Amino acid sequence: MKIAVAKGDGIGPEIMQAVLRIFEANQVPLQYEMVEMGKWVFDKGFNNGMTPAAKQTIEQLGLLFKGPMETPKGKGVKSINVTARKTWNTYANKRVFTSLHGVDTVFSKAGIPINITIVRENIEDTYGGIEHMLTQDVALCRRFITRPGTMQVMRYAFEMASKKNAKRISCGHKANIMKITDGLFLECFYEVAKEYPHLKADDIIVDDLCMKLVTRPDLFDVVVLPNLQGDIVSDLCAGLVGGLGFAPSANIGDHISIFEAVHGTAPDIAGKNVANPTALLLSGLAMLRHVGLYQHAATIENALRYTLESGVHTGDFGDKNTPAANTTEFADAIIENFGKRPKQGAVDYTGNNKPYQPAAAIDQHPMLESTLQKSEAIVGADLFVQCNQQPSALAALCQQAAGDLFKLIIISNRGTQVWPTGSVYTNLVNQYRVRFESIDGGSLQQADIIALYERVSHLVKVCSVELLHQWGDQKAYSLAQGQ
Repeated sequence: MKIAVAKGDGIGPEIMQAVLRIFEANQVPLQYEMVEMGKWVFDKGFNNGMTPAAKQTIEQLGLLFKGPMETPKGKGVKSINVTARKTWNTYANKRVFTSLHGVDTVFSKAGIPINITIVRENIEDTYGGIEHMLTQDVALCRRFITRPGTMQVMRYAFEMASKKNAKRISCGHKANIMKITDGLFLECFYEVAKEYPHLKADDIIVDDLCMKLVTRPDLFDVVVLPNLQGDIVSDLCAGLVGGLGFAPSANIGDHISIFEAVHGTAPDIAGKNVANPTALLLSGLAMLRHVGLYQHAATIENALRYTLESGVHTGDFGDKNTPAANTTEFADAIIENFGKRPKQGAVDYTGNNKPYQPAAAIDQHPMLESTLQKSEAIVGADLFVQCNQQPSALAALCQQAAGDLFKLIIISNRGTQVWPTGSVYTNLVNQYRVRFESIDGGSLQQADIIALYERVSHLVKVCSVELLHQWGDQKAYSLAQGQ
């Protein structure tokens, strides 16, 4: 089986070399097609951080094993890592955090075992990176949560949890504040949960989740979260088991999957042969299991655990009174320990390796669209306007522009209502949201909204417009604070 390999930047080449040497010593039946990706490729003029040949190879093979990559700073480019995940729709980011005997943490010293799997939605949320300056004082970031995209990650999370015999699957969210976006994420979670009645499914607000993770991490099994929250919580979980040096990552898609360490390029130690390859090795083991090479993965993981248990360590962890192994020596120790079993956390697999069947090639973009069918109506619009006048003065201007079809409902500033009621103690910035709804609650046409926009634009600068929809009898927009 052939896979694409990108060595990465900084410490990437040396830890990748160590991991591939471990694979080769275990006779893992893989062939490696090296591809050009990373900051050094961007510096050659490729704005997405990869050559066209690399993109073609990865799409042909369907598997990418990559080292950490640096995104150039101050040049207005997107993260190379995020670009790869989004380009190939690796919608589920799976990160497994387990206690490793020989890696001391406050929990290992307390005898509290940790085995947490974080599933992070990997495409949407604020990672769309769609941002605008509405005024010189006000920046806007659009946050997308879609039903089809969320259903993809939820089905993966529940299926994975079922296969690993998880006792509990939890949805982390902030639906108490972001009632529509995180509310949709939570709604999809419970919709899929109905198909897995044998799994205990519950939800928890993300701030409460973080507090409980650092006090009782053993209570959690599988946790699924939106993209940004999942990024933060997964790094928190890395801290529970010893740091990012022990944090693997699998980015799973229907056609292409990417396996990489969570940590960065560590340029301060690059080229010194002292980096810890454990996170990348654990990511590689996730890749082996993904393609059905369970026996090889079990042998290597047991050797890794035995090595750690024996006190072998790189400079970033372990007993500071014993000499640290360099990257090469650490890999050598793992190879020497093939066939040995650790006292704690041994991995067993007695079945046969199953053949990996890559997805068939496609020649057009898959269109994700839910089958929900409800009557749809436009019932108003939110106009985001630039204005440094008081709310009452802005309201007087907007009421002039309302016309025969619209009524002015509220004016808010930074999400808080300031007209028709509010408090003079609410500080203002020079950008308001002005909400118009149809006078009789009836349906409007887009042309009506455009005409309203034009009338308002003669009186005040309009920065952005959002239609107010209603699906059936349900309003598809949020209220302002205090409304």
